Amino acid sequence: IYKWNLQNSLVEYARSTKKMIRNMMDDHQSSLDYLSDQVNELMSRVMILNTELSRKPIDVFPHRAVQSHGLDCSDIKDTIGSVTKTPSGLYIIHPEGSSYPFEVLCEMDFRGGGWTVIQKRTEGLVEFQRTWSDYLTGFGDLEGEFWLGLRNIFHIANQKTASFMLYVDLEAEDDTYAYASYDSFWLEDEACSFKIHLGRYSGNAGDAFRGYRKQDNQNTSPFSTFDMDNDGCNPACSLQEQPVKSCSNFSEKTGWWFSQCGLANLNGVHRVTRRMLATGIRWETWTVNDKPVKIRSVSMKIRRTYFK
Repeated sequence: IYKWNLQNSLVEYARSTKKMIRNMMDDHQSSLDYLSDQVNELMSRVMILNTELSRKPIDVFPHRAVQSHGLDCSDIKDTIGSVTKTPSGLYIIHPEGSSYPFEVLCEMDFRGGGWTVIQKRTEGLVEFQRTWSDYLTGFGDLEGEFWLGLRNIFHIANQKTASFMLYVDLEAEDDTYAYASYDSFWLEDEACSFKIHLGRYSGNAGDAFRGYRKQDNQNTSPFSTFDMDNDGCNPACSLQEQPVKSCSNFSEKTGWWFSQCGLANLNGVHRVTRRMLATGIRWETWTVNDKPVKIRSVSMKIRRTYFK
């Protein structure tokens, strides 16, 4: 009997030990599965981050030695275009006076090519309600919507060996197009808040930068944001019969060359809507039946002007 009891006890012990080991193995497997899932999730996030970093403008890493394609898109077209057709797309430029190269979007087919795109709005996916710091360095996606950055625009347009013109391309909600062209374009330096200087106007959208009245004129105005107010509304401007202390705040914290506050703001909040709005993308000299056209998309581009 003693021997039989001992045998049963050993069998029972073996069973419980086996069950305990199986439970421990199940627990370990669950832990390993969880860790495996976590590692996979981490790897996925690293891959997404690498993809995002690879799309960042090159000036995020100004210490890296990068071979530029030219001084600007006009220079690239003149250099490469003399040998082969130059396609539109992203290029790395290193303008005179800039301490670093950076990436730009070049339009090489539009009106003779050589255009450096400095601003683009399409679907309204990129937020333009930004600080002075953001407008200074640039933001967005060069393959989508973006602002190139005041410092970068300054370095391109203020090269000693070249002068530049500005082209504003506008598209309305009803698929009609208009444009405003200025035969010269340059900016004052950062200490002067990048005051804009424009030459003679031509086009069919009207000269919204200068407007109709003296107080509408935004030419020679410094750049303003909600946290860097340079708009001349001291102590306030009268707009739509209401006092306005900050044009940027009135335009929902977007940045532009405001002057009390003016008729143009191509960085206004993007709205595709059937309603009339006080704010938004504005070029109020483009009118139909005496009402400003509601703008769906816009781009600003600059190109060298050649004196022959």
